Amino acid sequence: MSEQQHHVERRRSNPAHREAYAKAMAAPEEHKPRLITSNTVRPKVHGTSALGQFNSWLAVLITRSVGTMWTAYVFTIIALVSLPAALATHNTIVIISWIAQTFLQLVLLPIIIVGQNVISASQDGRAEADHLTLTTLHAMNVRQLEMLEQQAKILDQQHRILEVLERKPI
Repeated sequence: MSEQQHHVERRRSNPAHREAYAKAMAAPEEHKPRLITSNTVRPKVHGTSALGQFNSWLAVLITRSVGTMWTAYVFTIIALVSLPAALATHNTIVIISWIAQTFLQLVLLPIIIVGQNVISASQDGRAEADHLTLTTLHAMNVRQLEMLEQQAKILDQQHRILEVLERKPI
């Protein structure tokens, strides 16, 4: 038995993906590579209803607003306003609490979001580059399959000509 017949699926992909994969493997010349980016996936999070679209829009608006370094600078200033009061208590618990609850949470939140935005943008960039590469490779493979089919026809014609010539008396 071939390696493909012994293949056991170990990934936990959804049935629609497995079906699409099987169709692509069965008829690769018919498969069309798709571009998947953050914007493509967004409707899957909250749905496509008006309320779902509003929720996605609001979440992205807030994330883009909070996820800037300018917001991190403003939050740092806000956090530093309460620092003198925390230090004036001379209480270790209050000072550590200020560091953990005020400074780290308030300042790190927008910085983490900025980092996530950078990562998301790079992933979208890679997805677009990969899509272009896959689309190009797909087109090349389709052309190669067409050429192989033409070669098969030519070989078949040559085989038939040889058969006719072999049957002819000299």
